[in-house]
Amino acid sequence: MSDKKVAVIMSTYNGERFIREQLDSILNQTYKNVEIVVRDDGSKDRTVEIVKEYQKTNKNIILHEGENLGFVKSFFELLKLADADYYSYADQDDVWIQNKIELAVNSLNELDNTKPNMVFGNSDYYDENMQFIGHGDKNKKYSFLSSLFSCVSQGMTMTVNKKTRDMIIENMPKTCFFHDWWTYILCMGLGNVAHNNVTTVKYRRRKENATSEGQGYFRLIIWRIRNLLFSDGLRDIKQQMINFKNYFYYELSDENKKILDLFASEEYSFLNMLKKAFYPKRIRRNIIDDIMLRIIFLIGVL
Repeated sequence: MSDKKVAVIMSTYNGERFIREQLDSILNQTYKNVEIVVRDDGSKDRTVEIVKEYQKTNKNIILHEGENLGFVKSFFELLKLADADYYSYADQDDVWIQNKIELAVNSLNELDNTKPNMVFGNSDYYDENMQFIGHGDKNKKYSFLSSLFSCVSQGMTMTVNKKTRDMIIENMPKTCFFHDWWTYILCMGLGNVAHNNVTTVKYRRRKENATSEGQGYFRLIIWRIRNLLFSDGLRDIKQQMINFKNYFYYELSDENKKILDLFASEEYSFLNMLKKAFYPKRIRRNIIDDIMLRIIFLIGVL
């Protein structure tokens, strides 16, 4: 088995109800060269106390207590704090399948380590009491173009190499939609993305969850309308593209440069609007999602 060191980075906030189960699932992984690096984002409950309790018997758990930054900035801080060959994002309330890290390490070992690489798996959905709800999507299709408008990989299923980590902290985005989405775009644009088409995480769905995953298609549509059309979501997606272009444009292939020139343009033009709306390649995998996105282009919102 590989001797690569894996840092599991976990941002916590008021997670006392579920963090024991998550820590146990990480500590019981088949892959053993693992360090758990926790950054508490200003919890008001017993989360920190529980992590310190685990530290007494597990020397590979490192705890950093910080001010409340929000989970996106907290994860970026964790990338600065951890030092390893590979890095796995972890939420505080899920449960990992025993060979999750082993599968990720085996896949990353096969890729060119001089490039930013990412491997991700699938998740199944559970309620707060870890009662099974349903299977997550297994039909994952991805491209650099589609990565600009959606993230097919969930953060808690991701593992990345050190090159990815270094490129993120050297060009830390002032704003991005989510830390995992930024990671995904980076690896799609400049490196490699691999998909282990097996379930690696039991994803605990709670009302506090920040993402739309596992809500069912019609509830997902409502979530998107509310959080994208009637909030700053579309603006944030566009700004994320612009930020990526500013940081990494000259490292991209000619094809990916052309994609960013069109979709991340900061100036509105009627011609560009038509080019985006009638772009010849599918942007979103689901046809309804693809049509909705093209309508958004036509009305000039994105």
